[in-house]
Amino acid sequence: MSRQIGEIPTRTFNAGDVIFREGDDAKGEAFIVHLGRVEVRKFFGDEERVLNTLKQGQLLGEFALWRDAPRSATAVALDPVTLMVIPANRLDHMVRSNGNLAVALIRDLANRMLAAEARMREAEERTKIAEARAQEAEALAQAAEARVQAAEGRAGKPA
Repeated sequence: MSRQIGEIPTRTFNAGDVIFREGDDAKGEAFIVHLGRVEVRKFFGDEERVLNTLKQGQLLGEFALWRDAPRSATAVALDPVTLMVIPANRLDHMVRSNGNLAVALIRDLANRMLAAEARMREAEERTKIAEARAQEAEALAQAAEARVQAAEGRAGKPA
């Protein structure tokens, strides 16, 4: 549903509604969360992971605008949500004319990058643990096979 807050158009969503999906055309729009919470999710292989939960005053969907690309993640309303619609040209003007907003966006992007790096390090650590477990399992399987072969060899020899 679309409405307006002053001169700014808004869209409302019910809890559980998909606001946009990864790969969707950005349609030249970003959003500011006015009411409610929005969960940002992304698929990594077959697993969907939560990247972020946004609340009042936070910017949503701007990555696609900065990159002139499709949406990089899926956004889902956690609660009843009202979003203020910010067209790309207006967002660009707001950033260029408001130094405080530009600094806030840079900080937010830096925090997101650091969080992504932390998730990557965690994934690398999980991969190392899984690889070590696989090597241990392989070594145990080889030892068991050697014991079976040795037992078969003893069983086949005359006394």
